[in-house]
Amino acid sequence: MRITILTISDRASRGEYEDISGPAIEDWLTKTVSTPIEIERRIVSDGVEVVRDALIELCDQEQVGMVLTTGGTGPAPRDLTPEAMQAVITKPLPGFGELMRRTSLDYVPTAILSRQEAGVRGKTFVLNLPGSPASIEVCLDAVFAAVPYCLELIGAGFLDTDPAVLKSHRPRKK
Repeated sequence: MRITILTISDRASRGEYEDISGPAIEDWLTKTVSTPIEIERRIVSDGVEVVRDALIELCDQEQVGMVLTTGGTGPAPRDLTPEAMQAVITKPLPGFGELMRRTSLDYVPTAILSRQEAGVRGKTFVLNLPGSPASIEVCLDAVFAAVPYCLELIGAGFLDTDPAVLKSHRPRKK
């Protein structure tokens, strides 16, 4: 399974700020996923067109199984990741964003400012995550149990987790 972590940040893309969220996502995946995965990290600037084009390339040309974005989901003027997502995904999966916000509210009242989304384009699952490493862990812990089955349903491939860390959920076959 090929996974791309796409950090969306003007400052990190210019080298003015160290990307800490991309490595946090990679660390989480490395400790949680038990099947072989290939992880690539990229950094792009904020902006609808830049993010949209990067997502389309990853989904259509590179055909990665999953893209995890981080950053650009707040209310600030340059936070435009959800707008780029809406231009890219063909099937929105709003439950992911709803659960991430609901779970995050147990930790910070500003979770209601987050505009995280998830969806599918072709055989690629795309999930928007926050930029804070602590929030990333909270969100992935909340939603990732459903991700392996989602990947199977869309034809992206098989991925499983270490049940001692996080148990994947797949409906029982009759």
